[in-house]
Amino acid sequence: MTHLYLIRHGIAADRELYEIDEERPLTKEGARKTRKVAQKLVELNLKFEIVLSSPLVRARQTADILKSVGLSDRVEEFPPLAPEGEINFWLDWYRNWSQTGKESLALVGHQPDLGNWAEMLIWGDVRGALVVKKAGIIGISLPETGSPIGNSQLLWLSPPKFLLS
Repeated sequence: MTHLYLIRHGIAADRELYEIDEERPLTKEGARKTRKVAQKLVELNLKFEIVLSSPLVRARQTADILKSVGLSDRVEEFPPLAPEGEINFWLDWYRNWSQTGKESLALVGHQPDLGNWAEMLIWGDVRGALVVKKAGIIGISLPETGSPIGNSQLLWLSPPKFLLS
């Protein structure tokens, strides 16, 4: 069974400070908290065979932090993880990747998209009920066969405050 972890980027700079939203970086506090969350995940023995990241600066910085603490050796940008990205592009990618026999991956992106993707995987539709806080995590077990849409199970839902204590 494959475990998928949806991780929202850490706290980013205010929108008003940047003309282009895609260029907003993590704040110092956002990077610090994200690193603490990532280190806690290492302590919990998590490891991702790949981390796919939205191309936006704050998401890419979050993915790089995950790599720097040893959660993965591999980070790749994945444009469908940008805001309003389509889950169907990821599903096509996942069908190919799942044939490699690997079992754990992380996606770093944005809210509400990550919450919506989780709902699609678990319930088969978007209900607006799952919210991923900044540097928060949703873990999902994907089925071994068939479509993961509506056939996946919630494994973990954690706001960062539970990992920072």
